[in-house]
Amino acid sequence: MFIQTESTPNPATLKFLPGRVVLEGSPREFLTPEQATVSPLAAALFEIAGVTGVFFGADFITVTSRDEDWAHLKPAVLGVIMEHFMSGAPILTTTETTAGAEDFDPADAETVSSIKELLDTRVRPAVAADGGDITFRAYKDGIVYLNMRGACAGCPSSTATLRNGIQNLLRHFLPDVREVRAVA
Repeated sequence: MFIQTESTPNPATLKFLPGRVVLEGSPREFLTPEQATVSPLAAALFEIAGVTGVFFGADFITVTSRDEDWAHLKPAVLGVIMEHFMSGAPILTTTETTAGAEDFDPADAETVSSIKELLDTRVRPAVAADGGDITFRAYKDGIVYLNMRGACAGCPSSTATLRNGIQNLLRHFLPDVREVRAVA
């Protein structure tokens, strides 16, 4: 098994590409060992000293470290990922999701639908290429609230991505959008 790695815009996060499907359906993020109990792979990755986050996309895994010392951490992460896939164990032991609730006025349903469509078709594929994900959380008074996950969470360039990329895109197509903000 050959696992490729790619750097991400976030120096604390590295993207691992095992060359196969990692997770079908919605991406999943684990920020603590307690959250990772539903995933044998995420739990094993959290056993590596320094790992502070694990994110599963459709065909990639991003791992975030407390330090940026990938020279020592990368071989251990590669070993855990390879061992997991060779074992045939599932990525998740439950299909239960922990997605946050969305908040918007029902009168804004059409605008929210357009926001989600733009995010799904124009933003999320590009963000996934960098090892992350962005999901809609709320829309109030012209402000779009988005949740940044994976390599996007804590990324030094995430503010620029929100302001110069996503905000400008949404404003171009939806004049009612005034601002885009990140939420946890």
